[in-house]
Amino acid sequence: MKKLPKISESEWLVMQVLWKKSPLTANEIVKELAGNTKWKPKTIKTLITRLTKKGAVKFEKEGRLYKYHPSVSKNECVRMERRSFVRRVYGGINKPMLVSFLEDADLSVEDISELKRILDQKVEE
Repeated sequence: MKKLPKISESEWLVMQVLWKKSPLTANEIVKELAGNTKWKPKTIKTLITRLTKKGAVKFEKEGRLYKYHPSVSKNECVRMERRSFVRRVYGGINKPMLVSFLEDADLSVEDISELKRILDQKVEE
């Protein structure tokens, strides 16, 4: 398994834009984030540079433009963050985390049926 870069909370917002649509120029990323943040364009461009240095984002040069795209998948990063969270908060044990989430969740009958189906599949594995 390849080593995934640690992505900060702010960098996640940039990654979300790129996972949704890419390749994009830095100015296009700035435009996408304009409605969601109060960041200045320079801040966003700094985040893009950091993500590039970490290897989470790559770019292709097209004339004078740089087009950025993610080099790691959203699923990989979500999985890494989830494992990190479970390790930090629950000592690496999944059961207490699942119980906690289920106790706090507002679940519909359909949600509960889906969870039962998933648990039944786990039993069969």
